Amino acid sequence: MIDQEPSRTVHLVTGAFGYSGRHLAAKLLAAGEQVITLTGHPDRVDPFGGAVRAMPFHFDDREALARSLRGVSVLYNTYWVRFDHGDATYDRAVKNTMTLIAAAADAGVERFVHVSITNPSPDSTLPYFNGKARLEAALEASGLSYAVLRPTVLFGGRDVLINNIAWLLRRIPVFGVPGDGQYGIQPVHVDDLAELALELGRKREDVVVDAVGPETFSYLELVRLIARAVGSRALILKMPRWAVLAASKVFGWILHDVVLTPDEVDGLSANLLVSHKEPTGSTRFTEWLAEHADELGRVYASELARHYRASSGAAGSAPASPALADERIAR
Repeated sequence: MIDQEPSRTVHLVTGAFGYSGRHLAAKLLAAGEQVITLTGHPDRVDPFGGAVRAMPFHFDDREALARSLRGVSVLYNTYWVRFDHGDATYDRAVKNTMTLIAAAADAGVERFVHVSITNPSPDSTLPYFNGKARLEAALEASGLSYAVLRPTVLFGGRDVLINNIAWLLRRIPVFGVPGDGQYGIQPVHVDDLAELALELGRKREDVVVDAVGPETFSYLELVRLIARAVGSRALILKMPRWAVLAASKVFGWILHDVVLTPDEVDGLSANLLVSHKEPTGSTRFTEWLAEHADELGRVYASELARHYRASSGAAGSAPASPALADERIAR
């Protein structure tokens, strides 16, 4: 396909009130673009003061979903789930996203920018990576003009993983690292992901791009960097996988959250959060960490409160219907 400027200027960001979607929407609005969103949380606080029109997902009605997409030039899709929770399962997320892709084709959407994950594979035993691979194949077969972004772990803004590592390091005497901790992690700043998404949204050639930062660390090195930055005195120990998961389960019970899953440990340990391509992000994690160390980890970021509870985030709130989650393993 030939690169060209979109003939229409309506941009749709799934989950614009969430994490990565919020950064995408903010950059589009700053550029003077018209932005709408599909959301699984119509009661969520609108950070844009009404500048982004919100509509619910209609995953159970492809025709209604297509009507919501008519007139859209570029669709930026961040919809996914981090783990199975109630009705919000990986299988359902795959099915819903396939419906979204089909509805976008029905509606004549000009460009579909899809957030995936590094190293997806249809042969993976990990449903996160397997599901993302299936969706990339569906998008390729859809006939849509598409760009696939494959990020690793996001940092910056309202991230979960880096913030909560810092939160734990500030409060516990011992921090467990699964196995030898030498598996890699290549974090990318959420604004770099958003900038790349917008750049690819302006094009029409079909591309698959790793969205990764310029620095790669071992997981053990990353934890030690964060510990030094926040002034933690925690003893950082290598532990068996089962021991780290057991501790995470206890913390999850205390915090009413899912702190870490077995699949996340396995994906990280298998070096799936490292790219073999040239970096596409420019923000260096070490520089960002030095700048933001004072506020990092001051408040715990709850995945369940963010995606599965009422907008108040109270621990006893009723679960929302299938959650909208920004993609990243252990975000």
